[in-house]
Amino acid sequence: MSKRFVVEKSKLQQARWVATPAVALAEGEVRMHVDSFALTSNNITYAAFGDAMNYWGFYPTGDTTTGCIPVWGFANVAESRCSGIETGERFYGYWPIGDEAVLQPVRVNAGGFSDGAAHRRELHAVYNQYLRCSTDPAYVATREAEQALLRPLFITSFLIDDFLADNRFFGARTVVLSSASSKTAYGTAFCLAQRRGSAGAVRVIGLTSPPNLAFTQSLGCYDEVLTYDAVQTGLAAVPSVYVDFSGSVAVRASVHAHLGEQLTYSCSVGGTHWEALGSGKGLPGPRPVLFFAPAQIKKRVADWGGAGLQARLADAWAAFMKPVTDARQPWLQVVRGQGEPAIEACYAALLSGQFKPQEGHILSV
Repeated sequence: MSKRFVVEKSKLQQARWVATPAVALAEGEVRMHVDSFALTSNNITYAAFGDAMNYWGFYPTGDTTTGCIPVWGFANVAESRCSGIETGERFYGYWPIGDEAVLQPVRVNAGGFSDGAAHRRELHAVYNQYLRCSTDPAYVATREAEQALLRPLFITSFLIDDFLADNRFFGARTVVLSSASSKTAYGTAFCLAQRRGSAGAVRVIGLTSPPNLAFTQSLGCYDEVLTYDAVQTGLAAVPSVYVDFSGSVAVRASVHAHLGEQLTYSCSVGGTHWEALGSGKGLPGPRPVLFFAPAQIKKRVADWGGAGLQARLADAWAAFMKPVTDARQPWLQVVRGQGEPAIEACYAALLSGQFKPQEGHILSV
């Protein structure tokens, strides 16, 4: 039997485990045993935007009312009927919350493969790629947890920073980030902070909840951190870009109302406040525009080439890992859990916002 964690699309709090008989492999397929994966607020964003961004399409449940949230992590080849992929090999990629996945590898090469399953052919290629750990230059066995927890998020962070800089920050002097304690937000703040002292550098302001204020301030990548209730009194009304990781209607409305015409661009990224999502219609200032990381990847591959983009990402990732893994005051504390109850508890905590921002959860079924 194979089991997966399935949620109700319209009521994310309702989730259950579904067991199905294991299927025999067809020629060209591989059975992957999902060994470990990260579960973060980013996965809640996948669920919140599941229909709009086709995240439900990667591991369909066969029921239009339910979905399987994809996660980043590691899996071993349990069985292979595909030439070039051997039993026991380890791959990094996009998996279901469950114990296994059957994939149909295409374009198999030394670096890995893409899943060529019919239901994934129209989905964006970046999520269909699986990297062979034995040949991945960025893979470090002792840093698997950091890779699963932060690598996909940091790629988004890097691309947001690059997108804003490529557009000269839309004429802004300040970048305001909501959900500032979240990993994608502070990764973006880190990238922005690397521009300090250079021409066109911007101030980086973080917005967060009171319980996360001290942690967010301790990171050092924000020039200033405000609580959400201090937007109207503490946020300087200067030309600004708003990068919204929370998705909260109330926070977005507060920022737009306060900055008004001083808001030069409004960028919608995530949905950590998934229960407060809503439309951006009728707000003062520019209408929020959804950021889609694969579009910026496509642009930069055209500009720099694939190797050029990967080299820049690798340099930025190496710099980011220094504070993340600092021996005295690491930004990230890895918390491991195993079994269905641990996964259910972590998921519930993420939905309710009841988790410590410095923690990163690595789970296995």
